[in-house]
Amino acid sequence: MKESEILKAQTLGDWAYLAIEQHSEKTFEYESDVLKDRDPEALHQMRVGMRRLRSAVTGFAVALDLPKAAEEEKIAKIARQLGMLRDLDVLLETLERDCKPALPTAEQDALDTAVKYLRKDRRKVLQVVQTTLKHNRYKKLKQALKDWLKQPAYQEIASMPIQDVLPDLLMPQVSRLFLHAGWMVGDKLEETEIPVPEEFQYKVLNRELSGHGPVLHSLRKQVKRVRYQMNLFSDLYGSTYDAYVKDMKEIQEVLGEIQDSQVLEEVLKETLDSEIESSLPALAEHIGKTRHKAWQRWKPLQERYLNPAVRQAFHLQLLQPLPQRVNGQVGTQSQSADKAMDI
Repeated sequence: MKESEILKAQTLGDWAYLAIEQHSEKTFEYESDVLKDRDPEALHQMRVGMRRLRSAVTGFAVALDLPKAAEEEKIAKIARQLGMLRDLDVLLETLERDCKPALPTAEQDALDTAVKYLRKDRRKVLQVVQTTLKHNRYKKLKQALKDWLKQPAYQEIASMPIQDVLPDLLMPQVSRLFLHAGWMVGDKLEETEIPVPEEFQYKVLNRELSGHGPVLHSLRKQVKRVRYQMNLFSDLYGSTYDAYVKDMKEIQEVLGEIQDSQVLEEVLKETLDSEIESSLPALAEHIGKTRHKAWQRWKPLQERYLNPAVRQAFHLQLLQPLPQRVNGQVGTQSQSADKAMDI
């Protein structure tokens, strides 16, 4: 956000307005390019904008009086459709850029069959997205947000100073994150000091993840909610807070890599009507290695956030927003808060 906007924003309602304005503008900026299917990056940016808009509407719900056409569920439906198209783009890019060059010729031919199938599926999903963005429901959402930004309406609590309510806004999502069952997936999978063939490691990991994929995916979504909500208030905290946000981004990314590898296997199995271990052994090995590398990145993060001291420090950090700005100056956080990330 612009420095001048931050200095003017003092209340919960002020910050809600800035967030909705910022993410609405970003979402609608890429609409034309998405409709024309001009650039995959435009789709990615619009999807991110829509997700963050949803996060803002949800995170500030207690302060907002939004028209029905702009309610969270309306935004969520469009975000999901954009997400389906974006997920296909990611799958296709992974297969063609990352997987195919590493495969023998015979497997490349089989992979081309899967790519052809996915491109056909993508055309169908693109039509759904284009229809959605031309539909009156989307147009009403867009107009409702524009009208609200011209003449915003709030709940009474919106007049409270933002520093007084920040912990209450952030704590519920963070608590749900720390209580999520996904943290326990693979917690007992310990690295052995005896060298073990990679193939065996892949099989052990695959068995562990086979029944827990949805739980890890759910954890990733909760991490994303926390990250997006915390991002709204980065200007009201200091470097320790930013370090936690960085952790959330890394966790989201590494869990996304694990999830993408599982989805990729499922899609290939459905497309080729066979297990990839038998039909595409080199590709199966490539996916296994990629997933194992992601898992090795995940383990230190998992261990860190299962540490009660780290969780307590995280909670304490949320209780210490920066003092109210006066003449453009901001106070510093206590040394105890900055030491929290050293745990």
